Amino acid sequence: MVTVKLVWQDTGKPAKDQKVAIGVDSLFSGGVTKSQYTNSEGEAHFDIDPCKGQVFVNGLTKHAGHLSGRVVVYI
Repeated sequence: MVTVKLVWQDTGKPAKDQKVAIGVDSLFSGGVTKSQYTNSEGEAHFDIDPCKGQVFVNGLTKHAGHLSGRVVVYI
C-alpha cells in the first residue's frame, strides 16, 4: 500500500479534497491508478506495491521517484 499525504506548502496544513492519482512506471504493469480525493488528514490510500512513478495532484505531476509507505508531497 502507498499513502500519499498532501500538505499545503505555505501553511503546513493537510490539503483535503484534492484529486490524487499515481502513475506507475513498469514495463508490464504500468499505468495510472484510479483517482482518489484526500481525506481531512490530506491522505489518499492506494492499494499498490512500492514502485517507481509519479504523483499527480489535480492532473499535474507534483512528485516523481520511488513510491512506498507514506509519501509526503508539498503543494
